[in-house]
Amino acid sequence: MARMWQVLYGDLLSQYPETRLAELMGCLAGGYDTIFSLCDDYDPGKREFYFDRDPDAFKCVIEVYYFGEVHMKKGICPICFKNEMDFWKVDLKFLDDCCKSHLSEKREELEEIARRVQLILDDLGVDSAEGRWRRCQKCVWKFLEKPESSCPARVVAVLSFLLILISSVVMCMGTIPELQVLDADGNRVEHPTLENVETACIGWFTLEYLLRLFSSPNKLHFALSFMNIVDVLAILPFYVSLTLTHLGARMMELTNVQQAVQALRIMRIARIFKLARHSSGLQTLTYALKRSFKELGLLLMYLAVGIFVFSALGYTMEQSHPETLFKSIPQSFWWAIITMTTVGYGDIYPKTTLGKLNAAISFLCGVIAIALPIHPIINNFVRYYNKQRVLETAAKHELELMELTSSSGGEGKVGCSRSDLDSLPPEPVGEEGPSWSSRLKLSHSDTFIPLLTEEKHHRTRLQSCK
Repeated sequence: MARMWQVLYGDLLSQYPETRLAELMGCLAGGYDTIFSLCDDYDPGKREFYFDRDPDAFKCVIEVYYFGEVHMKKGICPICFKNEMDFWKVDLKFLDDCCKSHLSEKREELEEIARRVQLILDDLGVDSAEGRWRRCQKCVWKFLEKPESSCPARVVAVLSFLLILISSVVMCMGTIPELQVLDADGNRVEHPTLENVETACIGWFTLEYLLRLFSSPNKLHFALSFMNIVDVLAILPFYVSLTLTHLGARMMELTNVQQAVQALRIMRIARIFKLARHSSGLQTLTYALKRSFKELGLLLMYLAVGIFVFSALGYTMEQSHPETLFKSIPQSFWWAIITMTTVGYGDIYPKTTLGKLNAAISFLCGVIAIALPIHPIINNFVRYYNKQRVLETAAKHELELMELTSSSGGEGKVGCSRSDLDSLPPEPVGEEGPSWSSRLKLSHSDTFIPLLTEEKHHRTRLQSCK
C-alpha cells in the first residue's frame, strides 16, 4: 500500500477554526461521542484519527491551510471534490475561480441529465390517480413533442415537416406573375389553387399549435418560448389578412390597410423557421452562435471600424477623379461593406490608383476578419454537439441503473454500512476506549488518514493509505 504522511501544526489549523481538522484539536476533551462525530475511527494509543475519505482530494483540501485557497487537481470529479470540501468543512469561497468554473459546468451537466431523465420518466410513467383529462394531455403532448415515442408520432412529425416545405414553396410560387390571376378590380392575386393549398397548411399549423398549447404542462412558458412565437408569426398574418379582406371593400381601398396586408403577407416567411423544430442540427447551430456571441461581437466591431476607415479613405482618394462614383462618405459605406465581405457587386468601384490600392487592402482585411471567428464557432458547434450526445447517453445509462436497482430489490448487497457495524455486540472497553485493532477489523475501508496530536507542540500528523 502507498502511504502519505502529512504534518500540520496547531497554530496553522487554528487559522480556520470552523474546519473539521481544527475541531479535532479540542475534541479529546469531549469524549468518544465527540471524537466519533468528527472522524471514522480513533487510536487512543497513538492518538491517531481515522478518516474514510479520498486521499487525493484531501491533499488538495489541505492547501487552504498553507496558501489560503484550494486548487482541484485534474482527474478529480468536481462534484466529488465539492463533497470532500463539505466534509472537511472548507468553504467554497476558498476554491480557485478556475476550479469553480469546472464545478459550475459539471453542475449544469448533472442538472441537464436529471432534467432529461425526469422527462423520460414523465413520458413513461402513468399515474392512475390522475384524471382522464390530465392523462389525455400527457398523451397528446408526448405525441406531438416526442416524434421518437411511437410510429404514428413520427409520421405526424414528417407530415408537419413536409407541410412546412409545401407552404414555403407555395408562398414563393404565388409571386410568379404567370401563376397569378386578375380579380374583379383588375389586380393580380394568387391563383385560387395556391390559396387553397396555403389555407390547408395554415389549418394544419393552427390545429397543431392549439393542441400543443392545450396539452402543455406550462402554458405561459410554452407561449413565450422562441419557437412557439415563430409558430404564431407564421399563422397570424393569414388570419389578419383574412379579417381585413372581409371587413369590406371600402376599408380595403385605404392605402394604409393595403400596405398592412402586404406587410403581413411578407411575415409568412417566418414559417421557414419552423424547420428548426424538426432539425437538431439547426438547433445546435443556433446554440453555437449564441455561445460565440463574444467572437461575433468582435467581428462586427472590427468590420464597423474597417468600413468607416476604408469608406472615408475611398471617398477622399476618389474626389480628384471627374467621374467618381463616391459621392459621399455614407454612400461609400455600401462599397466598403460589399468589398470587405468579398461580395463585390461592381455598382461602385474606384477608378484612381490610390483608390484601387485602398480597395485591395480593405478586401484583404475583410478576408482576415471573417476567417478569424470561424474556428471558435466550429469548436463551439462540435463541443455542444458532442456534449448533447454524452448527456443523452448518460441519461439512458442513469435510467438503466434505476431499472437495475429496482429489479434487484436490494438483494445481493455487498458489504455493510455504519449502522450494521454499530449493531454488532460491543467489545470490552478499557480506560482509553475500544482497542484500535478491534475497530480496524470492523472497518471495511481501504483509506486511512490517521491524525496524531501532541499537546506539547500542538502538532498534527495525517497518514493516508490506499
